[in-house]
Amino acid sequence: MTLTDQDATHFAGAFDQMVANIEKAVRGKTYVTRLALTCLIAGGHLLVEDNPGTGKTQLAKALANTIEGTHSRIQFTPDLLPTDITGVSVYDQSTQRFAFRPGPVFASIVLADEINRASPKTQSALLEVMEEGRVTVDGQPHGVGSPFMVIATQNPIEQAGTYRLPEAQLDRFLMKTSLGYPDHDTTVELLADAENRDRSGAIEPILRADSVRAMSAQAGLVHVDPSILSFIALIGEESRRHSHVSLGLSVRGGLAFVRSAKTWALSQGRPYVTPDDVKGLAQPVLAHRILLGDEAQFSGVRVGDVIDELIDSVPAPAYRP
Repeated sequence: MTLTDQDATHFAGAFDQMVANIEKAVRGKTYVTRLALTCLIAGGHLLVEDNPGTGKTQLAKALANTIEGTHSRIQFTPDLLPTDITGVSVYDQSTQRFAFRPGPVFASIVLADEINRASPKTQSALLEVMEEGRVTVDGQPHGVGSPFMVIATQNPIEQAGTYRLPEAQLDRFLMKTSLGYPDHDTTVELLADAENRDRSGAIEPILRADSVRAMSAQAGLVHVDPSILSFIALIGEESRRHSHVSLGLSVRGGLAFVRSAKTWALSQGRPYVTPDDVKGLAQPVLAHRILLGDEAQFSGVRVGDVIDELIDSVPAPAYRP
């Protein structure tokens, strides 16, 4: 099946409606909202590194309400256990059998708040469900349903009581971004509405879960020219050769790049990916996948600057659909 321009226009219209709906709760953050929706439709997860109080919970709840889904929030702490996330088997005396009691990960949108405050063992409990969409307890798999998305927040690593996320877990996130503080006018608008403590609660659903799955299927049909696939592959190869980089873009990261670019292109009303789509998504897709060497970190080199160097060093194809 080939997508038509009409299909792409319809998809972009629905995407824009979802963005506008979420922005009733998350003001002035259009770019981050579009990234979050791209992650959802592409079947990925979002990592948000930010300070407390910037609207991360509002984003997760507004997104869940927009798609008529369920929402849960897990506050990660040093004493959190893996079963506190995934669920546990409980013995039922009436039936004399063990019954599975689902944990908070069984929701459409799961907010994993301050994920890097928990121990690595607890953090790793999310790996299977993020990758496979299921939880295995006592040898029995339990699917979490679809759509499913984890929005994880982490505090800057220099803050007290934080653990560095393992590379394998970082690579499970489709994108990394930051909400940041709103501008002055938006802040004044929010302060004027101080009595409204949960703006996301008023968000009405505009799509059903099956519609989100249909949008995901459409995004998978977006055309990616071989020259653009080569462009992405070269970016990955250059990242692994860069003098400041100790760990570059993996093949899984390259696949994430392609999935993200397909959804992003379709949200712009195009059934094909352009080099500008790849360039525009480079920072959120690569920021958590490129790890700097010790010497580069001590010298004050920033990952964002390395990504800009990579994009500038690889010639973009002169692709014209």
